[in-house]
Amino acid sequence: MKSKNTTIERGSGNVFADLGFPDADNHLVKAELVSRIDDIVRDRGITQTEAARLLGLSQPDVSRLLRGDFREYSLDRLFRLLTALGRDVDIVVRQPRSTEGGELRIVAAGSA
Repeated sequence: MKSKNTTIERGSGNVFADLGFPDADNHLVKAELVSRIDDIVRDRGITQTEAARLLGLSQPDVSRLLRGDFREYSLDRLFRLLTALGRDVDIVVRQPRSTEGGELRIVAAGSA
């Protein structure tokens, strides 16, 4: 077998930025919020149909959302979906942790 030279590059921590997406921070935050929604649905052991009823969505919309098709969802809408699942959403604005400026991030408290 032929050996291929492979270059390995460390990512930035944001795959959307690494792939050159515009609004990469926004995409990452949305992905993390959708991941939390998925965690809650799985932890509760409910079906997508049951989740749809709780969220006020159709089952196909829940399926698309949980498969990562969240482009059409605003941050506000994702926050409302989390509160519909019984979660509190706190938004905290603080001084940046580094001299490079601010960042968007999601921190989950407790269990899903």
